Amino acid sequence: MHDFASEIRNALLLILQGDAELWAIVLLSLRVSLMAVLISAVIGMPLGAALAVSRFPGRRGVIVLVNALMGLPPVVVGLLVYLMLSRSGPLGVLQLLYTPTAMIIAQVVLVTPIVAALTRQVIEMLAEEYSEQLRSLGVSRLASVPTLLWDARLALVTALLAGFGRAIAEVGAVIIVGGNINHVTRVMTTTIALETSRGNLALALALGAILIGIAVAVNALVSAVSLRAEHEGLTHA
Repeated sequence: MHDFASEIRNALLLILQGDAELWAIVLLSLRVSLMAVLISAVIGMPLGAALAVSRFPGRRGVIVLVNALMGLPPVVVGLLVYLMLSRSGPLGVLQLLYTPTAMIIAQVVLVTPIVAALTRQVIEMLAEEYSEQLRSLGVSRLASVPTLLWDARLALVTALLAGFGRAIAEVGAVIIVGGNINHVTRVMTTTIALETSRGNLALALALGAILIGIAVAVNALVSAVSLRAEHEGLTHA
């Protein structure tokens, strides 16, 4: 019990004293995950919105596929990205394996289906609500996408936060393509796994506490954005 209390105290000291190694790991984690979410938003939001308003043969199958991709096993994604970026892979010439860029690519693959699927759900409901108004203005389905995305911006923030939560907590894919190299690709989740196995519980606990804090903050933001979106919806009604 004394050792456990001592480890917790040491973990708190690492956080409060601004340990350089600790915060370098945290900042790299945030940089990788935020960049992955940004790229996923650029890809996933237009894709989800287009899927929501378009009508074509096989559309239902595409929707099922996108929804299924939300549950992609991270280690499988890591393996596929590894094969693409390895020396014998089609993108091996770029020499991206075991770099933060490789980790971003893996997270983009994981997060984009989440953003696309949630965007489709939001835009589909909004398109039904505005269908008569848009039709009276002579706006085509695809031309309405930018307007619908802007009108649903608050709800879509929730989709981005959900994607960020998936990215920041990821360990399987990033450790495969990043290699968990000290001061290069070591992020919070991979460091927690490594330091726990080494018995360095203070650093693992400190990073775990920060990771939990980020998760709580993300969920608080989701709740706040959802409440604001509901309030604006009632106001417009």
